[in-house]
Amino acid sequence: MSNFYAMILRMKHIDRWGLMRNTWKENLSVHALDVAVLVHALCLIGNERFGKHYDAERAAVLALFHDASEILTGDLPTPIKYYNPEIRTAYHQVERVANRQLVELLPDDLQKAYRPLFLTEEEDPELLKLLKAADRLSAIIKCIEEENAGNREFMGAKEAQMQALTEMHLPEADVFLSEFLGAFSKTLDEQSHSL
Repeated sequence: MSNFYAMILRMKHIDRWGLMRNTWKENLSVHALDVAVLVHALCLIGNERFGKHYDAERAAVLALFHDASEILTGDLPTPIKYYNPEIRTAYHQVERVANRQLVELLPDDLQKAYRPLFLTEEEDPELLKLLKAADRLSAIIKCIEEENAGNREFMGAKEAQMQALTEMHLPEADVFLSEFLGAFSKTLDEQSHSL
């Protein structure tokens, strides 16, 4: 009997933003879905507006598994994870080991299909860059939602994520920021007014 799917679906038990006061808790499952939707959008923007040839469906599936290692490691807070290059390198190694352990929970005949879903930068650098941008967009949206609820705790995180995303110099992300991000500050009535 394989424990893979039971383990993967434990993402809903892993809370994010552990050091921050949250008005609502975001778990890893919610985050993975958000990133999947966002990376799919970035791929389509790239394909339609910039003549790219991204595989949007593959990118969305990659997003579903992009933080799966945290099922075993938990969500290491950003100030610790990126404190210095040694910690960052060590944590990436821990993530690789956790991902390998998860894949090895599968029967041998399915491992080959899943292994590429737990990719590294060397395997698909273009999609991984879009995935990182979508991850940052997800964080920015979480910060906006917290601010909308009156929680100022996320103001600094929002600025840091916006700066990091801008420094990626991705035209797809620039389009998303200019055309879509503003809607996340609107109320439901304001968002649905145009329906």
